[in-house]
Amino acid sequence: MKEFGYQRVLDVPGAVALLGAEPDARYLGGGTNLVDLMKTGVERPGLLIDVRDLPLDRIEATEDGGLHIGATVTNSDLAAHPEVRGRYPALTQAVLAGASGQLRNMATVGGNLLQRTRCGYFTDTAKPCNKRVPGSGCPAIEGEHHNHAILGASAHCVATHPSDMGVALSAFDAVVTYETADGPGELPLSEFYLPVGDTPHLETALPAGALITGVTLPPAPVATVSRYRKVRERASYAFAIGSVAAALDVQDGTVRDVRLAFGAVASRPWRALTAERLLTGGPATAEAFAAAADAELAAAEPLPDNAYKVTLMRNLVTAVLTELTEEAAR
Repeated sequence: MKEFGYQRVLDVPGAVALLGAEPDARYLGGGTNLVDLMKTGVERPGLLIDVRDLPLDRIEATEDGGLHIGATVTNSDLAAHPEVRGRYPALTQAVLAGASGQLRNMATVGGNLLQRTRCGYFTDTAKPCNKRVPGSGCPAIEGEHHNHAILGASAHCVATHPSDMGVALSAFDAVVTYETADGPGELPLSEFYLPVGDTPHLETALPAGALITGVTLPPAPVATVSRYRKVRERASYAFAIGSVAAALDVQDGTVRDVRLAFGAVASRPWRALTAERLLTGGPATAEAFAAAADAELAAAEPLPDNAYKVTLMRNLVTAVLTELTEEAAR
């Protein structure tokens, strides 16, 4: 592990200025991903800038009826917040589906969005990896890839994004706010993660030196009837092999509004816009749900050992939307 410096900051401008003066510095929130990567040599910062004491630890209503979640809010506090539980239940469920209670007590919202893939080739510095060393290759394509991407991948990288929280935030049109030396900015989560293409090492559209200050959820009445369902290879403390965040508004058997996002199938949370368009205004039936999932998954390009994900996601979408339809009818 490389020797590094450590400095705690108390205000956002000071944090941004310090990173600008130290190009090989990293912001440190809970450290639940960054510190692990430092131990393996994947990350080698010269300075850790501890942002946990910044005044970014609140969840507040916005003027238009949405919610703003500060970047240093812990996963545990986010999941337990009454406004989140009542208005965006799928977000609470997604957070509780991730990691363990101890990790959720440390992990932060901003850090969760920036966590890096758990692909074994990425985390093993003895192996080539285009995400870690551009141009070195992607051995997962010919090697171990049973939990890798089926959507939006490329010949340069087939890794998946590990966040559960990000899937639910994607379904609800979250917007990431940030601060730079030039002032504040924001990015819709739909634009936050960059396509893989031939540059998988470039993961987000955040400007250089930017500090995430929070996430804003717009008002979404449909989100009150929502669910996050995660499939994993053991009952707890495991990353998804497939997940769905879904919200549904059904009136007289017709879908008035729907939100769908997939996890563990792409390098970023995958908003299922094709499926949403097909479902809106149509019948709320299992057959329609399955057909919409098929349309979304038509773009899938699975590898030999992860083709099961296509069937898994189809069944997952159908089951979750059917459950939400039955819930709304009660």
